[in-house]
Amino acid sequence: MSDKPTNHDAQQLEIQIDEDTAQGVYANLATVTHNPTEFVLDFIYVQPQQPKAKVRSRVITSPLHLKRLLLALQENVARYEKRFGPIEGGGEPDLPVH
Repeated sequence: MSDKPTNHDAQQLEIQIDEDTAQGVYANLATVTHNPTEFVLDFIYVQPQQPKAKVRSRVITSPLHLKRLLLALQENVARYEKRFGPIEGGGEPDLPVH
């Protein structure tokens, strides 16, 4: 037998997260823009009755990674709804009027 890794051996990735990032941020609105090579996701917090909103986090990723994220989100929403019931809504959010 050989000690060389094969295609069947799982490669492990250690993911680290600092304390500030681990706390996360709350967002109640997201926007998505794109060009031929990347997608930009802005996660925004809109305060009730306020005319301005602040981007809390921006993620820039490739089309391939966004497609994988989309599939993962769809799978996890389906699991959530199977366990907890349907998520109501999903329409356009109520935005402040300027």
